[in-house]
Amino acid sequence: MTVTPTAIPDVLVIEPKVFSDGRGWFFESFNERDFSDAVGRQITFVQDNHSFSKKDVLRGLHYQTRQTQGKLVSVYRGVVFDVAVDLRQSSKTYGQSVGIELTSDNKKKLWVPEGFAHGFLVLSDEAEFLYKTTDYWDPGSEQCIAWNDSALNIQWPKIDGVPIMNIKDLQGLSWSRAPKFD
Repeated sequence: MTVTPTAIPDVLVIEPKVFSDGRGWFFESFNERDFSDAVGRQITFVQDNHSFSKKDVLRGLHYQTRQTQGKLVSVYRGVVFDVAVDLRQSSKTYGQSVGIELTSDNKKKLWVPEGFAHGFLVLSDEAEFLYKTTDYWDPGSEQCIAWNDSALNIQWPKIDGVPIMNIKDLQGLSWSRAPKFD
């Protein structure tokens, strides 16, 4: 596997080594030892999530203030633009974001550590998205930051029309009002 830091060094792009031949392909989708070595600490995942979304669906920017979740995310089918926003006030990259295209073809994963908000926009007709999380979902502490807050200046890909979102995401907090981490 190849591990590449992003503009926010704690957010990592992970690319598996893919073995291809005339029959198809094979790759190791997760190896705990190699992953923990890559991030520099032991990581335990407690929950796997799988979502399906249609084109132009935008989910996020989500995070939890308790039971904070690190997320290892990937695309099983389709194409998404995936975003992580640093909410750690003590970080040199506080308030910054990174975005990367994840596809079923490129097989890349993105490591989004605890202390980040996360969201994605579906660019293909349909997408299935996988999340491995380091803590359980805690609906009582879930937060959402407005995806288009001008203070964040996230460079989302252009789409026809407006993103399709649920009520919770449409009512996302402004950056200035959103709870942050020390």
